[in-house]
Amino acid sequence: MDSEIYEELTDHEIREVGERRERLAAAGIVMATGKFEVLAITAGEANGWTFSEAILAESVPLWDGVDCFVDHGGWFGDRSVRDLAGVFRNPRWSAEDQGVRLDLITSGPSGELVAELGRQILADGEPRPKVGFSADVVFTAKGREIQKILRVIELCLVVNPARGGAFVRALNSVGSNQRLNVRRLEGLNVESQQFSIGGTEMSNTQNAAPAVESTSPSTGGGGDLAIQLKNDLGAVKTLLAVQQEREALAKEAEAARAVRMQMCAYLLESGLASAKLPMAMADHLREQFTGRVFDPSELTQAIDEARKLVSALVGGGVVAGPNRINGMFSTDDQLQAAVDDLLAAPREKGSENLRVSRLSGIKELYMMLTGDRDLYGGFYGERVQLATTVNFAGLVKNAMNKIVATQWEQLGAAGYDWWTRVTAQEHFESLNLVTGTLVGTVGTLPTVAEGGEYTELKVGDSPETASFTKYGGYVPLTLELIDRDDARKLALYPRELAKAGIRKLSALVAEVFSSAAGVGPTMADTGALFNATAVTTLGGHANLLTTALAAAEWEVVSNAVYSQPLLIAQETGYYGTGPAMAIDPKFCLVPRELKLTAMKILYPEWENAATIYSENLQRGELGDVVVVPEWTDANNWAAVVDPRLVAGIVVCERFGLLPEIFVAGDELSPAVFMNDEHRIKVRHFLAVLVQDFRALHKSNV
Repeated sequence: MDSEIYEELTDHEIREVGERRERLAAAGIVMATGKFEVLAITAGEANGWTFSEAILAESVPLWDGVDCFVDHGGWFGDRSVRDLAGVFRNPRWSAEDQGVRLDLITSGPSGELVAELGRQILADGEPRPKVGFSADVVFTAKGREIQKILRVIELCLVVNPARGGAFVRALNSVGSNQRLNVRRLEGLNVESQQFSIGGTEMSNTQNAAPAVESTSPSTGGGGDLAIQLKNDLGAVKTLLAVQQEREALAKEAEAARAVRMQMCAYLLESGLASAKLPMAMADHLREQFTGRVFDPSELTQAIDEARKLVSALVGGGVVAGPNRINGMFSTDDQLQAAVDDLLAAPREKGSENLRVSRLSGIKELYMMLTGDRDLYGGFYGERVQLATTVNFAGLVKNAMNKIVATQWEQLGAAGYDWWTRVTAQEHFESLNLVTGTLVGTVGTLPTVAEGGEYTELKVGDSPETASFTKYGGYVPLTLELIDRDDARKLALYPRELAKAGIRKLSALVAEVFSSAAGVGPTMADTGALFNATAVTTLGGHANLLTTALAAAEWEVVSNAVYSQPLLIAQETGYYGTGPAMAIDPKFCLVPRELKLTAMKILYPEWENAATIYSENLQRGELGDVVVVPEWTDANNWAAVVDPRLVAGIVVCERFGLLPEIFVAGDELSPAVFMNDEHRIKVRHFLAVLVQDFRALHKSNV
């Protein structure tokens, strides 16, 4: 009996068993898939875009058949087959999650990675890795409110997903948990290997057996082995037949798919021809449907939606889109972040951790957004590499304005914002003449007899005026600079503009104290801002002395400011008759040469003399030292009341205290045509109003 069995297992069959076993091992790996229930997206706000439940519920059919990849693609949506991880099926609305649920069937080169990761995430306890699903969709929006999702491009497994995407639970695995034992004779040794058929993992074991000889039935061992081998060979042949049948069915399905692909191509071209859409929109739809099998109703729906979108845009609607987003950040957001990084500008709030492709230089950005390969200064849409709603000038302007703000803050910390402490700052809605009126006060209330008549109280005013002045200029961004890719030089421009702006403001306020040989501008009462004339005469301000800065002199000036009378009326008999203002100065303004002297007066702990006179004089005072960078006289100094109590000087702005940055440059710009340059313009509307002399005191030594 044993001899007959061995005769049936020829050497050729033994080799065939080994070869088929290897094919089964490979087939076992391909068949190892997983099936999961996944939450794709939930309602709510992410990165400024709001997705409502109604919009997400309406989009449910669009999620069927969407591909699953590992990580999002690059700038231009390029995908590699290596990243393919499966396909999503059976989309449905989940009221419990307020989102869309799907079934993920893993497949492809990255399918096993996603399946294993999903099983580990669902099996392990807290904490879990921050891994989930992120959508890549095309939509229309009104403001920041999503109006309609037009298409779901892909749903990818990423780190730190923006909103909603997560594994929910594992479904039944594809295949069975049965294992096939294949034993192969090689000479007279026995080798045993196990292969997983279906979703179970593959394990290998090898055991060397002693030599097997043909024996009689009574000996047992050799006959049992031969019988087992023959049984295993039959099982292998059965499984191979099933595999061959599957391959044949797959070939038939591929042939049918090719026929359907050809039919869909004819349907796509005829549908687009009859739709009569603009060329750009037709190309957009052709790109969506070319190379894939689709249902005719899907094409009809896409054409209808394209018509509505074109109608809304042409009709002057306010729908802003479609915008392509990755992980709830739009392409515009990614581009702005890349430009900010290129010019070393701070990113927009919320996009600090956004991962973007780094730009090699300003030339790459210019070519990408304008298509101007020949540096004519124009826009060539057919060559543009990236479709976006922003342009080159706008991106550069945004980055530069942020650099200006940052540089302004840094220069302020270095001392150039000293004027913000001693002045009031006000915003105005027009460039009309600025008028600051100093309203008088009531000196005393007269007695009213019983049944007597009330008399009119004397209340006067003193109007002061100032005019807005426009400051500005421009720096050129030449096409030569772009071609040389000099991004570092471009990044320096806004820093210099910020420096010029804040120093201009500093100089304007400093000039109030130093103009007209140190007595300042002429006030409405005909007197110079700083004069020693008694306040009881017209134009008298009694706020000018000639004594050097010292502790005793600071007390003299403080007393003079404290004693300044409130205004009753600017007319004879009322000059200087009001009650005392009764407010001490808070700030001591000095040139850099007097900084230490002033500190020793106002900060007694800085004084190192044996007898600290200033400590006794100033104990408990709230004075502060302010250095004025523009003052060149090493001896003159001034005192100023806290502007929150009495605003002596007002800095007036029309469009903000920071200078505005504009970038002009397109094929219609004269500068581009005549000079081959984009122009970076800075503009600043400012007015400095001196409205109350009583809050200010000057010492011209």
